[in-house]
Amino acid sequence: MIYFDYAATTPMGEEALSVYTKASREFFGNSSSLHDEGGRAHVLLEQCREALARFIGGKQEGIYFTSGGTESNLLGIVSLARAAKKKGKHIITSMAEHTSVHSAMMYLEKEGFQITKLPLSSRGVVETETLAAAIRPDTVLVSLQYANQEIGAVNPLEEIGALLKKKGILFHSDCVQALGKLDIRPLLKWADSLSVSSHKIFGPKGVGAVHINPSIPWTPLFPGLTHEKGFRGGTVDVPAIAAFTAAAEKVCHSFTLEREWALRWQLKEKLKESLYEWIEADSSCQLPSIIGMKRAGMEGQLVMLKLNEQGFAISTGSACDSRSETGTKAVLAIGYSMEEARQFFRISFSGSTTSKEIERLGNVLLEISSAVPC
Repeated sequence: MIYFDYAATTPMGEEALSVYTKASREFFGNSSSLHDEGGRAHVLLEQCREALARFIGGKQEGIYFTSGGTESNLLGIVSLARAAKKKGKHIITSMAEHTSVHSAMMYLEKEGFQITKLPLSSRGVVETETLAAAIRPDTVLVSLQYANQEIGAVNPLEEIGALLKKKGILFHSDCVQALGKLDIRPLLKWADSLSVSSHKIFGPKGVGAVHINPSIPWTPLFPGLTHEKGFRGGTVDVPAIAAFTAAAEKVCHSFTLEREWALRWQLKEKLKESLYEWIEADSSCQLPSIIGMKRAGMEGQLVMLKLNEQGFAISTGSACDSRSETGTKAVLAIGYSMEEARQFFRISFSGSTTSKEIERLGNVLLEISSAVPC
């Protein structure tokens, strides 16, 4: 099968797999145990913490390893909100955030917080002016993703972060789709918290991290836990963290994306006379490797199934929402109707995708479209 669903997950890279195997054999001890095996695992864990902090531009003491992007978002957002609740209980996010962010917001609503969810502009981003207009005297936290998981639009976070810093408002960013594609190191000048995940960058599933500014006090969501300074429970998976760090080291050394742009333009040229509509930002705020599309008169699920029959793997949106009946969040947030949202499908690729694979995908998409009336 030709894989075009890299925004959902990636296969483990050879470097990460090798590190995982070696660490599983040689550093199997519980990093919290006091014997020598535990001590060796603890040393490796702290080396990984220092390295990952360097890759994302953060501080070693601000890194907390988690089970992935979802837990990182949940714990990061709730921790920041609770740290600031004495100042106010208003939080701003967007309609197009990952399901985990919306879940954190629902949890905080039950604790008395008020949530404002902003729409996206026609470019697929939260404009700084829109955010500024939504800020209230009791706004204490903003949570906005760096890159959208469905259409690849990139929010102007440095501009937004500067505004929030000036107003003394805490800022969390979901950087799961951005890690390895964009240089997120400058973001920590503005962001108080950010989340990343391993399996989006050719690392193992089940591991991620959140970075919280060490100067911000936080209260454990579940009191009495001991791992990760009480931030979360569960024995730390040191081999997976080591593999995650190896994967991050490989993808965070270059952010040119020239090959990805060439592949995107190739597919766009192939489909330029077709009935497919591209849902995208302009090139200044777009990840080239995530393509959101729709075709009038054809549900995205049908396109996905037809492609699957021909040996291609794509999705109808975020894997975390694949069974949702509410449509694709980003498309709805831009202003498309529910009917149009159900026509949405997502193609996502990596730097290892070939021009030949793009050509074959384009040919099959044209065949599928021509078989369905307008």
